[in-house]
Amino acid sequence: MSPKEKAKELALKFTSSTDVVKPNIGSIKMALLCVDSIIDAEPSKKRKTLTMVGERMMSVSNKPYWKKVKKELKDLSKCNS
Repeated sequence: MSPKEKAKELALKFTSSTDVVKPNIGSIKMALLCVDSIIDAEPSKKRKTLTMVGERMMSVSNKPYWKKVKKELKDLSKCNS
């Protein structure tokens, strides 16, 4: 799922009615709080990877994805202002 799709999905989950098709400012703010919590809570993970010359440890993180989701949520809030 693209960051833009995830941002919209999260914002819609926090709307107070099921017939709403566009997120409101309050739902976007709640989604932003959740994404901030995800970014803050996620430690960088180390994973062994095989290379042509042997094994090495490599950091793996989803933070770049969640930062893009956060940017998309902020863009959504600008459209609703």
